[in-house]
Amino acid sequence: MSQTIFKLRQVGEPLLRQPARPLRRDEIQSPEIQRLIQAMRDTLRDAPGVGLAAPQVGFGLQLVIIEDLAEYQQGIPPDLLAERGRVPLPFHVIVNPKLSTVDPTQRLFFEGCLSVAGFTALVPRMAKVRVDGFDENAEPLLIEAEGWHARILQHEIDHLQGKLYLDTMVTRSLMTTANYTSFWKDKPVCEVCAALGIVRTL
Repeated sequence: MSQTIFKLRQVGEPLLRQPARPLRRDEIQSPEIQRLIQAMRDTLRDAPGVGLAAPQVGFGLQLVIIEDLAEYQQGIPPDLLAERGRVPLPFHVIVNPKLSTVDPTQRLFFEGCLSVAGFTALVPRMAKVRVDGFDENAEPLLIEAEGWHARILQHEIDHLQGKLYLDTMVTRSLMTTANYTSFWKDKPVCEVCAALGIVRTL
């Protein structure tokens, strides 16, 4: 089966700052949306990344996909995976997501974005969230997530509201992904904050 790889829209493109429209349930099941989901999956794996929202590939629709493969976590120290609450996540589709807070405790970790290529920063996110919506078959969906899964959900659903992690990041922590890899990727967040002169209030 041939693949469709979309161009990833980058920060500064108007669509990334506009609210996306919800899909009707009959639209979700249409061949067009089913093809879009498959192409988004191809694009996410090609990037690679752990989440993708339809506006990032040029469609102003309330549609996100998430997948965090075990292979993406190879080479990350187990203590850092545990600190982030990161475990492999199977591929899943969420349409018209509604996010609500389960645990408002703020957690601070680095995030990147396929639409802010080459950079990363520390971003506060709620520890545990609930998401209501529909799956790719237009069936009702309910997800309760914590740790890294909760972070990905919040990041991707922000895209549907025209928001980027740049809006809520700790500005002093912004860095290139190359420098993150060189200096910080294996250090706990508390050590990073101390080294960068970031006073944690979370």
